[in-house]
Amino acid sequence: MDGFIHDFENSDRLRQRAHRLIPGGAHTYAKGDDQYPILSPGFIVSGYGCHVWDVDGNAYIEYGMGNRAVGLGHAYRHVVEAVARQLEFGCNFTRPASIEVECASTFLQMVPGADMVKFCKDGSDATSAAVRLARAATGRDLIVRCRDHPFFSTDDWFIGTTEMNAGIPEAVRDLTLGFRYNDLDDARDLFARHPGRIAALILEASRGDDPAEGYLQDLQALCHANGALLILDEMITGFRWARGGAQEYYGLRPDLSCFGKALGNGFAISALAGKREFMALGGIEQTEKPRVFLLSTTHGAETHAMAAAIATMHVYAQEPVIPHLRSQGTRLKAGIEQAVARHGLAGFVGVTGHPACLSYVTKDGSGTPSQAFRTLLLQETIRRGVLAPSLVVSYTHGNDEIDQTIEAFDGALGVYRAALDHGVENYLVGRPSDVVFRRFNIAPRPDSIGPLARAQTA
Repeated sequence: MDGFIHDFENSDRLRQRAHRLIPGGAHTYAKGDDQYPILSPGFIVSGYGCHVWDVDGNAYIEYGMGNRAVGLGHAYRHVVEAVARQLEFGCNFTRPASIEVECASTFLQMVPGADMVKFCKDGSDATSAAVRLARAATGRDLIVRCRDHPFFSTDDWFIGTTEMNAGIPEAVRDLTLGFRYNDLDDARDLFARHPGRIAALILEASRGDDPAEGYLQDLQALCHANGALLILDEMITGFRWARGGAQEYYGLRPDLSCFGKALGNGFAISALAGKREFMALGGIEQTEKPRVFLLSTTHGAETHAMAAAIATMHVYAQEPVIPHLRSQGTRLKAGIEQAVARHGLAGFVGVTGHPACLSYVTKDGSGTPSQAFRTLLLQETIRRGVLAPSLVVSYTHGNDEIDQTIEAFDGALGVYRAALDHGVENYLVGRPSDVVFRRFNIAPRPDSIGPLARAQTA
């Protein structure tokens, strides 16, 4: 054996069954088979720290970290123990549990710019509740989302703006507009073209690079001058940029903000937070305005998820998680960039983003972004024991794991270089992966395996 991973027999068997039972074969689009090479693990059995094991017994250093939901590491002891203790008392009751108050208090200490918080299960619940609340507070219909940011919700107000808008009425699609990030004039123009109609702007504070100096503050001032709210999506930046999120890091107090993902270290919990004057509209004490059906979910306040969130926040508050994420991401980026330079791939492969939330860019020989070359790079790092659809580090990524990952990328980049010289079709096994938001699926076609790729799989 050459020490590389080749065997996905159990994964391939499960894939066939999964696609008969589950539309798409997975419950999250980003985890679907169309996002990965043919030669990839289809199903994960377990994880510990930054390592995962698939159904064929293959081990990987992992960098997707549950689509950025796992900030501390898989099965992190402090979190797991807190969840286990709480489950001994039950997880869902007819009246609120006392842990709900404790969790809210802990969260608001972490995010001091918010006055009130309401918990739910996923990011879409939180962002869509923020949209509804903004419309109720302003009496307006139009929502404006940053079109440079890829995802805000599974609900119609956002999905209607994507290529996958089948099933969403045009009337709903017309209620969401778009603006460019870091372009204050673009937002200003929207307010001029739709006076008195925009309820809120929603965006992420950053996708990696810092916003222009004062941009976020000026954008909020522009919203307020036009009677609109500013909603900050902190699903990714929360608990990665700073303990209090990007709003703390950039010195902003948004009207509403939405947290999730790393809040529960993989357990299902998200949060809508914001200023009291808006959040109170979803309560039962205010009497001046109509009630807002803000959030009411059967499972939104499950006690074990709140125990996970409290334990996670305690670790962030007491340990140097944020500096570790930054330093390890910086180390990883530097090592991969050195390997890119060694193979003469500058201009074809790049590492981008915030150190705590990195991704990579792949281009073909003409310098055009390429799914085929992305799939090849992913295929080759998987063969070398690294599962990296992104380069998102956790608190448990140590120096050894970072160094092993750089070594794996170095080997994979050698194949990338050869593919540029001799054709990617000679090295990639099967079809390339595809983007999630596409209007049509690609018609099935036989997998073509070039002779060099075939030799690698033998």
